[in-house]
Amino acid sequence: MKSHRFIISKLIEITIIFFVILTLLFFLFRLSPGDPITKIVDPMLTPEDTQHMIEQLGLDEPVWKQYLIYLKNFCTGNFGTSFHSGEPVLKIILQKLPSTILLFTTSTILAAFFGVILGKISAWKKGSALDTFLSISALVCHTLFIPWFALLLIWILGFELGWFPLGGMFSPEVWMVDSSIFIKLLNVLYHIFLPLLTLFSIHLGSYLLLMRSSMLGVLREDYIITARAKGLTEKVIKNKHAAKNAALPVITSVGLSLAFSINGGALTEQVFSWPGIGRELISAVSNNDYPLAQGCFLLIAAVVLVANLIVDLLYAYMDPRIRL
Repeated sequence: MKSHRFIISKLIEITIIFFVILTLLFFLFRLSPGDPITKIVDPMLTPEDTQHMIEQLGLDEPVWKQYLIYLKNFCTGNFGTSFHSGEPVLKIILQKLPSTILLFTTSTILAAFFGVILGKISAWKKGSALDTFLSISALVCHTLFIPWFALLLIWILGFELGWFPLGGMFSPEVWMVDSSIFIKLLNVLYHIFLPLLTLFSIHLGSYLLLMRSSMLGVLREDYIITARAKGLTEKVIKNKHAAKNAALPVITSVGLSLAFSINGGALTEQVFSWPGIGRELISAVSNNDYPLAQGCFLLIAAVVLVANLIVDLLYAYMDPRIRL
């Protein structure tokens, strides 16, 4: 019963938060400087044609009325039509979402996996040369400026050595011919290597440092001393007692990282010309494309809220005291 109340209260909480975010986004975009009409209207059009286009887009209505119309359409699954491309917002998002999920989810999971392992080793070998090396390397990776590091990889591995492509998700000439699925998959892996390496390096450092810090704190707990007094082996203490509890903060970080990865890391996608949500979001904001920008931000908000819910449920499962 307590578990059910906990889940229901969380669902109500995220529903209210999502509604508040939706409302704030709608009004903030319309209060921001810039005019979407100037971005899409041909300067050669007459004032009458321009006014007709404004009416077609519904921008001639009062803001409060636009909000009610948007809310009604949103509840029916209609996110609107992009001012810039004229395509439904939902269609654009669904087209760009798979490439973003592929790149950012893969990098987050790989970085978390190796970060937890290396962080556990670093904490267990505290004060050793290995711990010093791992800690310094993680700190350097964590503080790297993504655009600079991405451009450095493109310059060295892409331009100078010619080992990898300079951008894009695939080679059109490979996908236009009747190649096998295996060849096409290799082509995507070939293009994804540099952006994946960039994000993996950045995230690896943060997960390693977080796991090391959490592990060091757990190793000072009384139950670890008790486990040693019972005669348990160091391997059992490290893997079954210390690591499980130390991983709780990492779970939170991974969950939120996976959620925020939906926005595509706009800078990374822009540098590598990766056709994802982040790059589309930059274009929408630059062109004052309200419906598309709102759709992208709402997608991010929804995924972040759901990720928070999942993290809370995992916490409650691993630590029943949270449900009390």
